[in-house]
Amino acid sequence: MATDGNSPERYVEAIQRSGLSIYDPIDIGDPEMWIPTPELEQLLNVAIAGVSLAGLPLRTRSKVVKEHVCRALGYPVPSSFKKTQPRFPGQFFDAYTQKSNNLQVWNEELAPTRRYVIIRVGEDDVITKVKVVTGDTLALLDTTGTLTQKYQARLIPGETKTELIADEDTELLRPFVQPSVDLVTVASPVNHPRAGQLLPIREVYERLQSLVGESFPDIGYDQERNRGAALHRLVCQNLGYADYRDDGQFPDVRHQLLEAKLQTSPTIDLGLACPDSEEALDVPKIEGQQVRHCDVRYALFYAETDGQNVTLTHVFLSTGEKFFTRFPQFQGKVLNKKLQIPLPADFFDE
Repeated sequence: MATDGNSPERYVEAIQRSGLSIYDPIDIGDPEMWIPTPELEQLLNVAIAGVSLAGLPLRTRSKVVKEHVCRALGYPVPSSFKKTQPRFPGQFFDAYTQKSNNLQVWNEELAPTRRYVIIRVGEDDVITKVKVVTGDTLALLDTTGTLTQKYQARLIPGETKTELIADEDTELLRPFVQPSVDLVTVASPVNHPRAGQLLPIREVYERLQSLVGESFPDIGYDQERNRGAALHRLVCQNLGYADYRDDGQFPDVRHQLLEAKLQTSPTIDLGLACPDSEEALDVPKIEGQQVRHCDVRYALFYAETDGQNVTLTHVFLSTGEKFFTRFPQFQGKVLNKKLQIPLPADFFDE
């Protein structure tokens, strides 16, 4: 039976019709068969949450989980699973089954655009939740110092409180922008970007620069996360959305290809994704064009805190392509060992 044209199940049906295996490559952003991260997470939660792994040896458990993942996405189950990197090359992801919050990645670095399917198993060995994130998102979760950020840059505020570093969007993105889009009626911040619904970078700048001087409470057990959520809420409000949503994926405001960063120090942590990279971004193609990391718009908000309130003092807006023309880059070390990343306590929460 045919599914709704906007339903995630449409990808499953297309993959079933194609006859492809999990080892056959699919272009990132392919509108029919590349499953974007939010939809991948939704499909896996529906299909495998509640599956019991009780009584299975570890090696068998891993195989059974992979079989369930194949079926959930419309792929035939192979007679044996190859030791590829990643384990599911067709959709470019690895799967990890976790009882604890200590994620271990063996013998390889995190890849910024690779997806990591993290499957939570309860004490009764029943799958309870699936979370899908990119390597870049995982890198930013590490608070132990075992993972050195690969890319960093420096922000030195000037006398000007607001700066537009790139006067216009990248050449690839320009045909798809539309001035004066009424975002209240068209979409949510976490929707995929579409032609005619992207504001030009100059208009994004006009809508965000009034945030200079805004304050919000600096409270909570997890200050960085709470600060980020408060900033994202203000950004969505000023852009003109009817609601605020943040699903933890990159970029923060996916519908506008906008990443918002709060800076209370000059060091900008960029994780594993280099802003001027021409690597494909995990969003559906726009009229046949694959969006790249360098097409993303970066809004940097410099702020001060007195321990009670955070006050935004400067705002900068740039394309990824022009990012390092204003913010000098420096690089950390590259790791090549087992990585242990403690997942936040609320990692699997909605």
